[in-house]
Amino acid sequence: MITGTILRISGPVIIARGMKGSKMYDVVKVGEEALRGEIIRLEGEDAVIQVYEDTTGLMTGEPVENTEKPLSVELGPGLLASIYDGVQRPLPVLLKLCGDFIARGISAPGLNREKKWEFVPSVKIGDTVVTGDILGTVKEFHFEHRILVPHHVSGTVTDIRSGEFTVEDTICTLNSTTPLSMMQVWPVRIPRPHMKKLDPVLPLITGQRVFDCIFPVTKGGTAMIPGGFGTGKTVSEQTLAKWSDTQIVVYIGCGERGNEMTDVLEEFPELVDPRTNLPLIERTILIANTSNMPVAAREASIYTGITIAEYFRDMGYDVALMADSTSRWGEALREVSGRLEEMPGEEGYPAYLATRLSAFYERAGRVVCMGAGERNGSITVVGAVSPPGGDFSEPITQNTLRVVGTFWALDTNLAYRRHFPSVNWIKSYSLYLDSIGDWYTTNVAPDWRELREKTMYLLQKEVELQEIVQLVGPDALPESEKVILDVTRMIREDFLQQSAYSDLDSFCPIEKQYLMLKVIMTYYTSVIERMNRGITLKQVQGLSLKADIGRMKEIQEINLIQDLIGEIDRQLMSLEVER
Repeated sequence: MITGTILRISGPVIIARGMKGSKMYDVVKVGEEALRGEIIRLEGEDAVIQVYEDTTGLMTGEPVENTEKPLSVELGPGLLASIYDGVQRPLPVLLKLCGDFIARGISAPGLNREKKWEFVPSVKIGDTVVTGDILGTVKEFHFEHRILVPHHVSGTVTDIRSGEFTVEDTICTLNSTTPLSMMQVWPVRIPRPHMKKLDPVLPLITGQRVFDCIFPVTKGGTAMIPGGFGTGKTVSEQTLAKWSDTQIVVYIGCGERGNEMTDVLEEFPELVDPRTNLPLIERTILIANTSNMPVAAREASIYTGITIAEYFRDMGYDVALMADSTSRWGEALREVSGRLEEMPGEEGYPAYLATRLSAFYERAGRVVCMGAGERNGSITVVGAVSPPGGDFSEPITQNTLRVVGTFWALDTNLAYRRHFPSVNWIKSYSLYLDSIGDWYTTNVAPDWRELREKTMYLLQKEVELQEIVQLVGPDALPESEKVILDVTRMIREDFLQQSAYSDLDSFCPIEKQYLMLKVIMTYYTSVIERMNRGITLKQVQGLSLKADIGRMKEIQEINLIQDLIGEIDRQLMSLEVER
């Protein structure tokens, strides 16, 4: 065992002497209270350690013990509905052990060692299994938890048992010498392997019109939500967690305010999963690392969350990972880097900020899982960014922009006007439109891409026209351009705006989204066509059409929305007859 002594203390960064033989990222126990930390630099016999806990009261000369293992998470039954801190200590267990405030040096296993799970084998004696094969299943709430053969393990099953076991009990033996349990341990900084990555050709359906129809993200894709204070980043991520068509949700509260994380912890158990009518928390893992918790654990929380997500991906499930917010994670990197006296980059962030961000987002993807059988799983990463003062030119936003496929820019002005989701349709974009075009053509409609591009053209044209209106007034515009302003208002208010509190409008099926857009675009083309024949815009605005279109979001029956297309022609034709 490698032991040393504390030589120097600088906040959460400790220098220990006598650590010869240590490896990078080994977990160590610091001081008499055995505070957990991680080696982040080696210089001769000295080891630089970032401690995951408050170092107040530590003294030079206290012992440092190397566990000779990297920071790892426990993976197995019991993860779902759990609430962890950044290094996978279960917060409800810590509450029982030390009350409302986490005591220093306290630790608890990530998985419950006493609870027994009903294991149902999927293989039999004599079968040959390899890495990633499914040994059996465990029922966890309504979810089928698949027990996998660990990595770098293979052989012939010589013993397999069914019944109730703890996560540490032996459930299977390979080659009469290798016992396997339901629990795996995996280093958080090493991505879990897979057979191959698949192309991003399946959209992640979220039920939110601005995300699905205008700026879509794919299963296994990456997206970022930057926005200033009060623009709705957290609510947007909670909405995505609730409605996206994934089986598992991993929510990382990385450096968020304590009261905001408290709201999440109180709301998630009360949310009902719309697909199963069961509590949403039953398929969710929460990682809470608030801004007043030690900064080093905040830096580790991102890796803890993505490793847990990879574990469920390897079972063949679709996982949505919400990181709220990566700005706080970047600030943790900056603080530790400053204490290490590293050369600062832009705005004091370390020079390797872009590399760390890229490495994190690269762990997203839709993959072919290890093991027999065709199992595909995916991790879709949505990272919130909190740029100071809403400045999108700051380093975290800019470096994230280089690696993500979808950019949902939240706008403070839209939020002040109570337009939610407050996604700015001029600044936002999606790089996945070409890759998912075939899916939309096959499963939604052949003209989906055409409608989407026409909508974006009108919204961009509106910006130009609004500048003219501010200069010379709306009366100076020709009738055809007044129609554009009229239609874009309908697009903004009747399509892009969506209420998270409405039972009918909080989730909008993709077929309904398409028809709503089709109705508005049909209205636009029909009005332009009739105006060329002499009908005025004032006559059109006197029809009941606009009120009917405004009520589309509250209509549940898709057929009624489809009927509006015929109603448009009927009412506009009546104007021609009158004329």
